[in-house]
Amino acid sequence: MTPDDLNTDAASALDPAPSSTGHRNCPVRDVLDRLGDKWSTLILVTLSQSPQRFNALARAVPDISRRMLTETLRHLERDGLIWREVTPSTPPSVRYGLTPLGASLMSPLTELIAWAERHQPEIVAARARFNGRMANS
Repeated sequence: MTPDDLNTDAASALDPAPSSTGHRNCPVRDVLDRLGDKWSTLILVTLSQSPQRFNALARAVPDISRRMLTETLRHLERDGLIWREVTPSTPPSVRYGLTPLGASLMSPLTELIAWAERHQPEIVAARARFNGRMANS
């Protein structure tokens, strides 16, 4: 994996031919683009506990708008990480849960979350040191 692989833009991920700059599709960037957005990881972690109805997800993920929740759920479903089940009723009942592919992501994601929790104070301290150096220069 080279730095150029990680610099592949989203458009090239849809185009199987390499771009004129020589970038090629990068599976790492493709996956990290989804997991690195503001809401996907929170939704996946919530669904790892149990399948949820839309309104329960909206309550469980703080500050997400209904539009953004809908959009993120569609992306996760398109990527095969979650399933969507509609029960015909009035109004329709919609539940979401992790697919086997989504469930297989939880172990590495849990490790990343644990790492972030352990090292977040160090990162905050490093930022403060950096900001102090930048303010003094």
